[in-house]
Amino acid sequence: MNVKHGAGAAREPQSPPGRGLGRWSLLTALALFFGASVAVVAAPLPATGSVEALFTPWDDAEGAIVRALGKAKQSVHVQAYLLTSRAIAAALLDAKSRGVAVEVLTDREMAAKGENSLIPKLLAGGIPVWLETRYAAAHNKIILIDVPGEHGIVITGSYNFTWSAQARNAENLLLLRDNPALARRYLDNWQRHRDEAEAMSGSN
Repeated sequence: MNVKHGAGAAREPQSPPGRGLGRWSLLTALALFFGASVAVVAAPLPATGSVEALFTPWDDAEGAIVRALGKAKQSVHVQAYLLTSRAIAAALLDAKSRGVAVEVLTDREMAAKGENSLIPKLLAGGIPVWLETRYAAAHNKIILIDVPGEHGIVITGSYNFTWSAQARNAENLLLLRDNPALARRYLDNWQRHRDEAEAMSGSN
């Protein structure tokens, strides 16, 4: 780059007084209008408890989820992009029948258009369902079992709750046990999403 100095140096055009401030104010107003949010750096949490890692199609991720749900005693909170697994749906309904409080959040579009979605079956079985409408895709795949609690379980990963995720796809799944601080973070996030979601018609 050539830089000129002295009297012959080219001058950069100057903005009229207040124009820069006005532009900033306009951008700020637009950000507020469209609901833009500032990302927050999350504080690290202690690594405690145990981790079970599974990788499909080699590991039985679906079976691990079903077994964990079979041991639920108090509550199950689900965030599902798509749920077509009959085994997982049956385990959720079984937990409901045992008196466990089961609640489901799911992507509205996938609940309506997803082929073989079992969300309507869960709703018919008395499990309350909320539809996430704010996001382009509510792509969380999370199950929280007995959270909060000292021995709660966080289940998360790329694994959708579908037959394809177990039998056809390359997916990963983590079962994180006995980490109350981490589980609390996930539950807080679940509740934040539930608060802005819409109850599916027929939910209690």
